[in-house]
Amino acid sequence: MADPLSFSLQSIRTDGWFERIGETIGSFHALCDIVGSNFFAFAMITGARITALTVDRRNPDNTLVDFVVGGSDGEATAADAQRLTLGDFRRRLVSALTAEEAIPPPPTRPTDTEALQLHVGVRYMLLAPLYGYELERLDVEAAGSVVVLRHDGVEQAVSLEAFRARIRAHVHEELERASKAQQRGAIELSRVAEAGAAAERGDHIKVLELLGAWPAPLAIFLRTPEGQLLNAETRATIARGLGLLGSACIALDEVEKGEEVLRLAVQYAGDGPAAAGIFTRLGAAMFNDSRPGEAIGPLRRAINLGADGSEVWPLLADAFLARGRLLAALGAVREARSNGVSGEVLDRIHDRVMERLGDRYARWAQAVQNSDATAQE
Repeated sequence: MADPLSFSLQSIRTDGWFERIGETIGSFHALCDIVGSNFFAFAMITGARITALTVDRRNPDNTLVDFVVGGSDGEATAADAQRLTLGDFRRRLVSALTAEEAIPPPPTRPTDTEALQLHVGVRYMLLAPLYGYELERLDVEAAGSVVVLRHDGVEQAVSLEAFRARIRAHVHEELERASKAQQRGAIELSRVAEAGAAAERGDHIKVLELLGAWPAPLAIFLRTPEGQLLNAETRATIARGLGLLGSACIALDEVEKGEEVLRLAVQYAGDGPAAAGIFTRLGAAMFNDSRPGEAIGPLRRAINLGADGSEVWPLLADAFLARGRLLAALGAVREARSNGVSGEVLDRIHDRVMERLGDRYARWAQAVQNSDATAQE
């Protein structure tokens, strides 16, 4: 029996290929948002070049995708162009990527990188990093080829057939996830009231179930002319829904995601009736995430937009104190008390401010008093 052959895959690995290509495409992030990042990668792998998108905000799965297959920019003609709905386009890509094919023979020389790539499968090498696989080595044994890889930090050895089948399964699952997300993703404004009731009960999971699919299609819709022309009432309702979702994410310890949703809510809210509440949520999230300096801006914006002072001024006082802005903190304490707030929190902030100011406050207060007396004379 011949000794097993071993080939390193380090030199032909494709880790980070999609991100590197993305740096050269101006519309990369918009395409990823609309088509789906992995589906955009699938298009590149299969040679489908997207030339235009017509977004359907009500049913993103019906977004129209214009594309050509093969050929460079200069070689493609109008006759080569094809158009499919986004759902059909995704299904076409998945069908092309999951079609089984014969496995070419393994290489016989370590320097034959082309034969090595063909044996492992070029499409599989490009798909592997999308799902966190790091290909380490190929062992050609009497029973067949074995791929040694790392996934989630764990080294595994699987047959080449099993590796290919696993990647195809990931691609199929991608389509299933997208289909399920589309079924859940309709923007039904009536859900906002139900989500608000769930939030009042503290049922953050329910809020996520009701509104969790909103951010992606709404981020796309905001870029369309139709999205820019929404009436104020609809924008406010969408903003409130996103505000509820953002706060629910934060309550479930998904702080970064929650803040992203709240920033999208800010864009929909504008200066409308929902804006004060959204800025309050965003500022509170930043403050509770131990970022008082970042929280000051949204909280002050909330006050300027007419937010409930009894809710915002105590947070602002604490944020000012944490940043060492003592007189601002003292002013916020007074504003909070004038809005009917009392209790140990404000007393604590006031006492800490006075302690840090020391006799400087007394001298400043005396100077103000003297200035007022002079003005009266």
